[in-house]
Amino acid sequence: MNKYLFILLLVLASCQSKIDSNTVVGIQPYKGFPKEKTDTIAKTLATFYDLQTVVLEEIEHPKKAFTTVKSPRYRADSLIKIQKQTIATSFDYILGLTSQDISVTKKGSDGKIKDPASKYADWGIMGLAYCPGNSCIVSTFRIQHHNTEKHFARLKKVTVHEFGHNLGLPHCADKTCVMTDAVESVATIDKAQLALCKRCASKLK
Repeated sequence: MNKYLFILLLVLASCQSKIDSNTVVGIQPYKGFPKEKTDTIAKTLATFYDLQTVVLEEIEHPKKAFTTVKSPRYRADSLIKIQKQTIATSFDYILGLTSQDISVTKKGSDGKIKDPASKYADWGIMGLAYCPGNSCIVSTFRIQHHNTEKHFARLKKVTVHEFGHNLGLPHCADKTCVMTDAVESVATIDKAQLALCKRCASKLK
């Protein structure tokens, strides 16, 4: 085998996070996040990915992640970085839950801020995760709905989606797959199923 091809295969293999029933995810609610929603997410994630979840005591949002560039909210990239740095050794992953608005700088394929920069330099989002990695964050701020069942359905999908990124799953072209790109619309989440398509599911095996 060509040595460069061998190295490439090793790199690709290292980018795939593996899970099993011994995998433990710390569920970190931030101040003010409802216990009912925290418990629901803990159960959903454990069942969906066949792993263990541990609900942690709620903590204050880190001040260093706060921004007022466009409106008072927290930088999602800062939150997942801080979570990664403080994750307990007893956990393989950490998933943050907040009811506050979160944002990130949205960039194009060229690595530059999308146009118009005034819109995308601090862009509000529903969740963010390292792909692959061991830290992600989910916010309920942009997935509200007067129908409680629909709100919880959105929350479950966004959480499963972001954690899927932690496991190395990219966005999926199948619009019914939970890993589909929301493309800046909550309606996309409503149309997706709380399930992985066959292709995405096979990547975790």
